[in-house]
Amino acid sequence: MIIKKLENIEKRYLELEKLLSAPEIINDREKFQAYSKELGDLREFYAKIKDYKSVLNELTEAKSLLQDQEMKELAKTEIDRLEPLKEKLKKELEVFLLPQDPLDDRNIIIEIRAGAGGEEAALFAGELLRMYLRYAERRGWQTEIISSSPTGLGGYKEVIFNVIGQGAYSRLKYEGGAHRVQRVPATEASGRIHTSAVTVAVLPEAEEVDVKIDEKDLRIDTYRAGGPGGQNVNKVSSAIRITHLPTGLVVACQEERSQLQNRAKAMTLLRSRLLENAQEEERKKRITARRIMVGTGDRSEKIRTYNFPQSRITDHRIGFTTHRFNDVLDGELDEIIEALRAADQAAKLAKAD
Repeated sequence: MIIKKLENIEKRYLELEKLLSAPEIINDREKFQAYSKELGDLREFYAKIKDYKSVLNELTEAKSLLQDQEMKELAKTEIDRLEPLKEKLKKELEVFLLPQDPLDDRNIIIEIRAGAGGEEAALFAGELLRMYLRYAERRGWQTEIISSSPTGLGGYKEVIFNVIGQGAYSRLKYEGGAHRVQRVPATEASGRIHTSAVTVAVLPEAEEVDVKIDEKDLRIDTYRAGGPGGQNVNKVSSAIRITHLPTGLVVACQEERSQLQNRAKAMTLLRSRLLENAQEEERKKRITARRIMVGTGDRSEKIRTYNFPQSRITDHRIGFTTHRFNDVLDGELDEIIEALRAADQAAKLAKAD
């Protein structure tokens, strides 16, 4: 079965190469871009297929030499080398063959909210914000703050921001959930460790074709923005609050100086939340085991714990622990993300079997 699928992909790759050199495709910008993207998506897969087929041919050749007494030992050595390589490549190809999440290439909206723990939770929300901004910077992605509610000590009750970059959702979708922090607050005289919680939601950025919004279903309010931003920020009603009447969802944006820009960002956030709601309904209909991304912000609903005294970060979903504490908080998240992706792929492969 896998060989047939691989042959079909190999055939499609070669077909795309031929199509992209055809004058009628070169002159059709839309088709050329679509085919180029498809070819790019298949390039690594195609290279892996060639490696796999090459190993299969070498194995066949080595096994044919087992009957030759002079070559028997050499053939066994070669088979011992090739068999593990064949299995490794086969597993990698099986991962490639898993159904891809159509949202993986999307930009995302991340919402961080302080949960249990008061000011200490708000301070940690600020540290998580910096962690994600640094991660985006390392990957060459852009970020934009949509709305924020800072506290006096430098934390955030809530902060919502865009991450704009190829594959942002595919990598950061595993960050959704309650993040627990254990440390001694600066204000704690007795040195007692406090536990606080921050919730993170990761939403794929919805496009207009994903969610249809009727203008008559919206109530749009303007108000004066608060906080830093120069003389204009408190004098002009540039901040936007949009209420989606059918669902009661409310979104707001005040980070931009113009009402038009704030409205555009607020609409993007509203579409993304409506898309997430629709996806959650579909998940419920399919009776999947996936839990809702964000709960009440209670300490017990945790996906990850950041233990400052022990310089330890543990992801409870997969039992992964790292002591590269400062590196992670500085945005070096790839080790955790790769472990989560591998666990996710393994679970999907087991289900496919």
